[in-house]
Amino acid sequence: GARLSRALAAFFLDRAARNGYTEIAPPLLVTRATMWATGQLSKFSDQMYAFGEGDEAQFLIPTAEVPLTALHRDEILAGETLPLRYAAHTPCFRKEAGAAGKDTRGLIRQHQFEKVELVWVTLPERSFDDLDALTRNAAGLLEELGLAHRVMLLCAGDTGFNAAKTFDLEVWLPGAGAYREISSCSNCTDFQARRAGIRFRRDATAKAELAHTLNGSGLAIGRTLVAVLENYQRADGGVTIPEALRPFTGFSSIEPDGSTR
Repeated sequence: GARLSRALAAFFLDRAARNGYTEIAPPLLVTRATMWATGQLSKFSDQMYAFGEGDEAQFLIPTAEVPLTALHRDEILAGETLPLRYAAHTPCFRKEAGAAGKDTRGLIRQHQFEKVELVWVTLPERSFDDLDALTRNAAGLLEELGLAHRVMLLCAGDTGFNAAKTFDLEVWLPGAGAYREISSCSNCTDFQARRAGIRFRRDATAKAELAHTLNGSGLAIGRTLVAVLENYQRADGGVTIPEALRPFTGFSSIEPDGSTR
């Protein structure tokens, strides 16, 4: 399981690099101001792990979206450098307050989990086209892994308050007999940029404008691990490794006795 999880992360980051993302190793602890800037506070304060009180509090990141978006906090970027695309593999921490039901056990819903996050800083006039591109990047991983999935456009009532448009990617899990969310790709337009002060100039003499930010999982490691194990399990209990993963695992199957080949 550990080797397969590591292989999934390496595969996701490899494909992110191919798609033009710059890999970042962000901090896992961030300030209250950074959490507020990305829209995590105060709406989701009951979901966060915090140390300290007031403005001095530090928060464990619920997603790498938070530190990646904050890379350009209070900056004025050159318009010709946009879009900027970042990827990071990190653990994420969430209390999952109020969660209930069978999905609260196992690898589907955890207080600590790993994922690769994808973040864009882009021009306002192209942000919705870029959301489509971001979603294709995430969905392409599932396609390469041969996992049945669907892309769902969220209605307004299900869309986060900091997002203007969101696509959820859901993967088929035979054990649950249902599709489960494995990625959420959002265009936050200028919501985060306004809070974080992320601006750009189209040329040296132009007035500074607010950039648009996008984010999405590419992908959640634990849930992808579940999807691979369930969809590729053989009748004898062994698991065939998807071809796209084999260069990263170094083996093509997990046998019933736990050995690899």
